[in-house]
Amino acid sequence: MAFSVIAGRYFVVNYSPDGDTIRFQPHNPADLARLDGIAKVNARGHCALRLESIDALETHFENRHQPLQLANAARNELLQFLGITNVVWDAHQSSVVSANDGVEGYIIARATEKFGRVIAFAFSGEAPQPTGTEIFLTPAMLNSSANAHLISAGLAYPTYYQTLFSDLRDHLTTLVVAARAAAVGVYGLDQTNTLFAVPNIGTLTDGVVIMPKLFRRASTYVAASGTINGFKAALALSKEPVLDLRDNHFTHFDTFVDEQAGRIQMTRRPEELVFDPMPERPGGEFSAMMNGEI
Repeated sequence: MAFSVIAGRYFVVNYSPDGDTIRFQPHNPADLARLDGIAKVNARGHCALRLESIDALETHFENRHQPLQLANAARNELLQFLGITNVVWDAHQSSVVSANDGVEGYIIARATEKFGRVIAFAFSGEAPQPTGTEIFLTPAMLNSSANAHLISAGLAYPTYYQTLFSDLRDHLTTLVVAARAAAVGVYGLDQTNTLFAVPNIGTLTDGVVIMPKLFRRASTYVAASGTINGFKAALALSKEPVLDLRDNHFTHFDTFVDEQAGRIQMTRRPEELVFDPMPERPGGEFSAMMNGEI
């Protein structure tokens, strides 16, 4: 399926954008019908974007967050990149009170995810082709996207899903490798692949800098159980499918999580894994399992 160019405007007022999600209003709402899946559109005519291939540190996940200096830096960098200025947050830094939003931009997308968010590469300014145009997306075209910008700045981890074409994935990985070598952003502190102790949940929310997907699973487990002990076994029960690019075989996420006496780490780098979006599974399945709901 080809990608579509969809022109529109970005909005943040009365929303809670973060480093990989933002609201978008297409100039022609009918353009969303070109996507594979159904995009949810609210009463304001805005849809939620989930930026393709990246995962920024969490600012608000189940009332938990990752180290906020870097999480907020990713959020602020995304807004600046898209041209949204004079952003004023509420007292809790959770919702935008005012901003110069409604700025012109465009997305390149081909599908939605199971929550109705549009999976997109986001760009600022005027679209190079008429809105609704179907295009062949090349790796070089990604360089002017917010997605690539955040990866190059080290403000978002790569998180790949099976829906992303391999040539685009490989190109983004070259940007990841360069950011890690330069130790920019998260890579100055990243402990995803270093065995680290988790004595309490505060270690995850305010201490270590790790891949957000690992944070979400680990913090959910610790919040429910009070300890990290047994995390790998619980993760194994969820059977989260993943493709290991290093050895080129399918397995489950827990295969690449090492747990030793209250310490955990991932044994693959984030860009070496391709996750299954699991469209048939409900969202928050791991949280529900930890809370005894399933």
